[in-house]
Amino acid sequence: MDPLIANRRRSLRWLGGTALAGLLPARLSLAAPAAPGGAAESPRLVVVMLRGALDGLAAVPATGDPAWAALRPATEGLGGSTAPPTWLPLSPLFGLHPALARLHRWYTEGQLLVLHAVGSPYRERSHFDAQQMLESGGERPFALSSGWLGRALQASRQGGVALTSALPLALRGADGASTWTPTRNLGSRDDLMARVAELYRDDATLRQAFAQSMTQQGMAAAVGNDISMVSLARQGGSFLSQANGPRVAWLETDGWDTHTQQAGRLGRQLAGLDAGLAALRESLGPQWASTTVLIMTEFGRSAAFNGSGGTDHGTGGVAFLAGGAVAGGRVLADWPGLGPTQMLDGRDLRPTLDLRGVIASVVQRQFSLATGVLSGQVLPGAAPVRQDLWRA
Repeated sequence: MDPLIANRRRSLRWLGGTALAGLLPARLSLAAPAAPGGAAESPRLVVVMLRGALDGLAAVPATGDPAWAALRPATEGLGGSTAPPTWLPLSPLFGLHPALARLHRWYTEGQLLVLHAVGSPYRERSHFDAQQMLESGGERPFALSSGWLGRALQASRQGGVALTSALPLALRGADGASTWTPTRNLGSRDDLMARVAELYRDDATLRQAFAQSMTQQGMAAAVGNDISMVSLARQGGSFLSQANGPRVAWLETDGWDTHTQQAGRLGRQLAGLDAGLAALRESLGPQWASTTVLIMTEFGRSAAFNGSGGTDHGTGGVAFLAGGAVAGGRVLADWPGLGPTQMLDGRDLRPTLDLRGVIASVVQRQFSLATGVLSGQVLPGAAPVRQDLWRA
């Protein structure tokens, strides 16, 4: 290798750990160019993790189930009101929480698919274990130390970005995975940046990587200190809408562990999610037509309220698929019922739809992996891929 190029690359590694550490967004590496075949029209994937266990029966109530009224009395109104919510209609059996008005519009447009009574093979109620299993893609907690999304990215030689302060387990295992968060008091340091750009002028690979990172730094400055779900989702869409940007993004929110006074808290959480997803769609622009958004959580919650006006850790829950190509406008569920003998352990919605099978279907659509790679490396033992989640 040319000694000058070698010296420049050593300088880049040094700058990545020192001088640029205070200038670039947190943990944002100098991103690799898009993988071969990464044309502007290629599909995009956004995974949204709701940490803490969303109450699926509150987000998508089974109002048509004969046992519903006894399980969920009128105390689930917004803001702690004792008046029953005005559920947004989905089907004769299901409604949608009124805080999810934008998602309901997507449903009527055929761009939101609701997956109910969904769950992983995990049957305990530990957040830590359930999240580890869901992100790793293993058949039991800690069977795998890397993530299903990271393994898929690595197998397809692609990169992805997590809009988080630290790389989530789901993306571990991918050389091209990076993270992004807004950096407070981000200064321009124009003189230093100009000198670094000059240093990389004669090295095409480093020049391209540095230019892309400077573009992302400019985006970070525009975002400023706002780290709400709306701003992060908007930024994720902006990254994915770029012709040479990543094709995969990971977003997450917490605060879904609603053991007490659930009604008002959950209403605010769902409203924030609804607004964030709307910002994502807006920033994706035309790319929304080829985007799949998977919204998932580690498990559901107890079917009945506890004595504190909340719900406890449960099993079966809800997930969503959204996007321009999603075969939406329906609730996909093999409904198990909410009667005492129909529930798991007499307290939880019984899962009848394997979330790992949904994930496998999403991975196959996004990465077009060989069957052996998908079932052997990315999601060992996962349920067969479904073909009915997207329009032909």
